[in-house]
Amino acid sequence: MSDSLSVARSPEEKHHSSDGRSGFGLVYAGLMAVMLLASLDQTVVSTALPTVVGELHGVTHMAWVTTAYVLAATVVMPVYGRLGDLLGRKNLYIGGIVVFLAGSAIAASAQDMTMLITGRAVQGLGGGGLMITSQAIVADLVPPRERAKYMAPIGVVFGLASVVGPLLGGWFTDGVGWRWCFWINLPVGLLALAVCAVALRLPRRARRATIDYIGITLMTAAVTCTVLVADWGGTDHSWSDPLILGLAGAGVSCWILFFCSQSRVVEPIIPLRLFRSPIFDIATLIGMIVIGVGMFAVVSYMPTYLQMVYGVTAAQSGWLLLPMVVGLMGASLPVGRQMSRTGRYRVYPIAGSLVIAVTALLLSTLEVDTPLALFCGYLFLMGVGIGLMSQTLVLAVQNAFPAADVGTATSANNFFREIGATVGTAAVGAVFTSRLTDQLGSRLSASGLQAVGDTDSLTPALVHALPAHVQDSVVAAYQHALTPVFAYLVPLFLVGALLAVVLPEKRLADGDSG
Repeated sequence: MSDSLSVARSPEEKHHSSDGRSGFGLVYAGLMAVMLLASLDQTVVSTALPTVVGELHGVTHMAWVTTAYVLAATVVMPVYGRLGDLLGRKNLYIGGIVVFLAGSAIAASAQDMTMLITGRAVQGLGGGGLMITSQAIVADLVPPRERAKYMAPIGVVFGLASVVGPLLGGWFTDGVGWRWCFWINLPVGLLALAVCAVALRLPRRARRATIDYIGITLMTAAVTCTVLVADWGGTDHSWSDPLILGLAGAGVSCWILFFCSQSRVVEPIIPLRLFRSPIFDIATLIGMIVIGVGMFAVVSYMPTYLQMVYGVTAAQSGWLLLPMVVGLMGASLPVGRQMSRTGRYRVYPIAGSLVIAVTALLLSTLEVDTPLALFCGYLFLMGVGIGLMSQTLVLAVQNAFPAADVGTATSANNFFREIGATVGTAAVGAVFTSRLTDQLGSRLSASGLQAVGDTDSLTPALVHALPAHVQDSVVAAYQHALTPVFAYLVPLFLVGALLAVVLPEKRLADGDSG
């Protein structure tokens, strides 16, 4: 079930140095703008959701506003990466921008939750590809050694989006309205589209390509089941619920069938030959367990922790995450320049994993009276750890493969990292929820428990409206439920450091990789 597509390409594929390509700075700015939009849309609606679901009367479908985007973006990552290698990236990239903008327009004009969720899914179909294709385009234009300087700001963009997204969403919601969370994408996206359409020049290729429709279908089913189990398990449904068990079984079956199918098709979405590279295997595993868990599972709880324990507002909690972005920038930008100078990278994942492990241990020592400045210092350290390794691992993977596979390798690395983040966040959430229930039960009287209600509905506003003695007990329960979980993650981060020690180091190439 594969259809052949014939595309005109030149016989040779070559990287082009930024020094020899006029207008690279303009193109790079366009790529960064599009990546920022795509990554912002993972988080921008978080602070707007209460207003959105109230206006559209869809509180029961609230989670799908985020899940639809993440699910669609995750599914298309390997597809964009592989098709970019086979068919060329410029038209694919422009198409991704158009799809993303179309989804933004649908979401912005939504009159009900169904329309909003549809728009978010369409956004994800474009946004997931844009995040991958942008990195692959940089790889097309810049040799690995020089590329290190340009990959570092990409990591900063992703970190910045995790902080700025909620702030921007809240600002729009309180001002011109939540719909501008989506309308704002149109002028910026159209400008980036014009720049890329006019100035972007990429290598051309000459070959026939086949589309692995069976693989895409199986992968879509596997990812969908995985994300739904992670999102619904232990929250909307108990882990023993037949629906969760059924989704888990279907997911495992689809993953097995997917990888079996990849050895039998002409142009697989995730070629099994990628796994013959120890650099790909180890770097991808490090990204799954350290970046996936470190940045998403740990950091995702920080805004709520700040609101619960320190009593700050949602907007203030967003601003208080800025030290993490400062740490990320302070580490990733110098590391990028140093890698360009020396061509070596292995020391940075080692150091990054250790810094994240130490930071997780420090976070586990937090108390309700820990000074806020010290807490922000820990966030700074977390940013340093992520900055040392996030794009370093992507660059190591790109450098391990020839130009013809750079998009496929990049997308597969990011794809598995996203899966790791989804599963890791769900696992941390399940442990935390269980501990919170136990802590509340041991600290509150029957009347206190009745005042608190369901732990799934525990919000900072609700907590700070409780009587003082109940509020103090709930805050203490929240703190004691969450902070020890960070200590549980330390061995996982140390495993990441050990993996980084055995990560093969292939000196970054001055010309074509591979």
